Amino acid sequence: MKSLALVVLLCLGCGLMSSSFVLASPHMWSKLILTQHWPSTFCSMEHCDPKFDYWTLHGLWPDKGQECNSSWHFNVTLIQDLLPDMQKWWPDLITPASSEFWQYEWQKHGTCAAKAESLNSQHKYFGKVLELYHMVDLDGVMKKFNIVPSEAYYTFDHIEGIILNFYNVKPKIQCIHPKGGKVQILGQIEICFNSDFQLANCEHSETDTLRLIDFLNVKGTEFSVCDHATPVYYPPLKGKPSM
Repeated sequence: MKSLALVVLLCLGCGLMSSSFVLASPHMWSKLILTQHWPSTFCSMEHCDPKFDYWTLHGLWPDKGQECNSSWHFNVTLIQDLLPDMQKWWPDLITPASSEFWQYEWQKHGTCAAKAESLNSQHKYFGKVLELYHMVDLDGVMKKFNIVPSEAYYTFDHIEGIILNFYNVKPKIQCIHPKGGKVQILGQIEICFNSDFQLANCEHSETDTLRLIDFLNVKGTEFSVCDHATPVYYPPLKGKPSM
């Protein structure tokens, strides 16, 4: 009888473990979204001073899960060696001297990315974001193919085609859509990776929208997927002539 009871307990334990795994598995991400924004577009809405004339980091987001561990607090001392690169390539456009933007990105997205062993510390996460940013070199690719800030307009298909042909994966390109609908303003570009950090297609709905308040606690408009038929304005840095 003792043996039978032991078997029953073991089976129950296995069942509980299986149930736990089934419940947890849908929350494990399968794709990472490297997101960069254009400072002139952002600051035209949020009244900040866009000192950067290159694409800066917004974040690296798993495709599943948000705020996965509220007790895992951000600690800037753990990434001291990364700070010079973070301040240059991943600045807080509204309060440059603050680390609140990085704290927000860690708590909302980094704690979820950390489900993977390769990203399971703050240093691994922020270091990998910087690594992927430099590997992709979106700003360099845009300039290489003469997609530069200009008072002249681009077609959406031209911008998307350059990125698609170079990386051989589909990006998600987002714009601001001023009232009137005659032009859209280039604002944000997402490039995706699989769990092995290999480039992958970004999937999206044509109605995908990202409110700026969702990531910087600011009141403003929103980025949404660019319209294929509307001319695209890629605004130069204020006070700097278009290229």
